[in-house]
Amino acid sequence: MQNWSGHTAIVTGGASGLGAATAVELSRQGMKVALFDLNEAAGLAHADSFSGLFCKVDVSDPVSVAAGLDKVEGALGLPRVMVNCAGIGTAAKTVSRGEPHDFAAFERVIRVNLLGSFNCASQAAARMTSCDPLDEDGARGVIVNTASVAAFDGQVGQIAYSASKGGIVGMTLPMARDLADKGIRVCTVAPGLFLTPLLAGLPEEVQASLGAQVPFPSRLGAPEEFAAMVGHIVSNPMLNGEVIRLDGAIRMAPR
Repeated sequence: MQNWSGHTAIVTGGASGLGAATAVELSRQGMKVALFDLNEAAGLAHADSFSGLFCKVDVSDPVSVAAGLDKVEGALGLPRVMVNCAGIGTAAKTVSRGEPHDFAAFERVIRVNLLGSFNCASQAAARMTSCDPLDEDGARGVIVNTASVAAFDGQVGQIAYSASKGGIVGMTLPMARDLADKGIRVCTVAPGLFLTPLLAGLPEEVQASLGAQVPFPSRLGAPEEFAAMVGHIVSNPMLNGEVIRLDGAIRMAPR
């Protein structure tokens, strides 16, 4: 197993939800962790809770990402691990009441979820190539992207979100192949129904109803369980080019 203790990790969307739990897990494993997020108040507070670094970054903006990477490199050193958890969603059909899906809304989801993940992964990987190999395999870094079961089981009204997450699934293997000769691994986690801030704001009976749809365990996933999967991917050198569904065997119905 690879030990990244003492090295630098970045988690996008790290101020809340899956990203916040992942940041804590990587810090627990001994890594120096930076958060990329637009929510400055929540990001600073969470980073302070585990002595991390917060960077206000728009993942969809190459200039903003480059500035964030410069800040991380100056404060913590070259990044070895990049975990992309930043994402947004929208609910709209391809055609609704005779009107087409709002193009700007579709484009925004693709820009943040898909282009943002690629932007952060590509720029971080370029810096990882400057790192010395960690072990005899020549390992230099790890990239973990976040998709969703919606990439495979997109429901009515999820056209933009499913397209963005399907794109992340589709770029996993070619990105791993692109970076193989540089000693950088790439994997994607596709979570099912997890207790993110969006779902946490729903009434308890609604949360219970959603959890009951999961075959086993019949509940919503905990962010810490997602974080544990990311931690394992980072440490297991044979996990590369793979998309892992983390969903309790759920297969989403059309609605």
